[in-house]
Amino acid sequence: MELIFLGTSAGVPTRSRNVTAMLLDLQHPTRGGLWLFDCGEGTQHQLLHTTYHPGKLDKIFITHLHGDHLFGLPGLLCSRSMAGNANPLTIYGPAGIAEFVETTLRLSGSWTDYPLEVIEITDGLVFDDGAYRVIARPLNHPVECYGYRIEEHDKPGTLNAAALIADGVRPGPLFQQLKQGNTVELEDGRVINGQDYLSAPLPGKTLAIFGDTAPCPGAHELAQGVDVMVHEATLETAMEEKANSRGHSSTRQAARLALDAGVRKLIVTHVSSRYDAHGCENLLAECREVFANCVLAEDFTQVSV
Repeated sequence: MELIFLGTSAGVPTRSRNVTAMLLDLQHPTRGGLWLFDCGEGTQHQLLHTTYHPGKLDKIFITHLHGDHLFGLPGLLCSRSMAGNANPLTIYGPAGIAEFVETTLRLSGSWTDYPLEVIEITDGLVFDDGAYRVIARPLNHPVECYGYRIEEHDKPGTLNAAALIADGVRPGPLFQQLKQGNTVELEDGRVINGQDYLSAPLPGKTLAIFGDTAPCPGAHELAQGVDVMVHEATLETAMEEKANSRGHSSTRQAARLALDAGVRKLIVTHVSSRYDAHGCENLLAECREVFANCVLAEDFTQVSV
């Protein structure tokens, strides 16, 4: 997978940071998949500076309905339609997202010429297509807000073709069935179990993407053992009380969650506009004092998962 940050500022854009949005390119060999998480104002402009096209999006996940995570959505939906794109799109988000989409399109006299589905989520499984599953958990914020855990299903192990040939199984269509772990009957009447010729399954990648939140139990569940965690760090540790009072986290709290949950890599984002480049360096240093494998995302930062 590849993560591309389109906006990393909290609340309002700055000269160097747009408001929240990030792409997840699944890079699946057969299914593809391009997902957008949040869609702050100007997201479609940010996309113009990448190699990605809105028409390739097939899912959009909204964490909550605050404007810096949402106000870019109507424009993106309309531009996608005006480009003549016919690929279906599904939007997931908390209660009210369907009304927001319907109302903004209706009042502006706009429409979509592609199949558009809007699904209002609750705590639990959002979807599972056999290759990936997405789980949502409620967070601690003044409005209903969710974080998402993306889990790639484990991949089958490697087929030991040499062992099969040694046991008298000729290469051919049966190999594909055996690679899927199926049991097959040979021409000589023998029954072969594919599981006996497979190496251990390859663990799928895991990723947690948070909306805005103060520390809460659901956050630990989402983050447990993931390869990459994307978490807000709106304010420095000295302003932790202020951050929490507004449903946000400090640098120390984001890093502490990564440490406690056994995360492999932490990416912090959603930085207050009060911080310039030097201030951001200090934020990153505070995170790394607690959790060393940490990156502070800038607009257009790309991270492989």
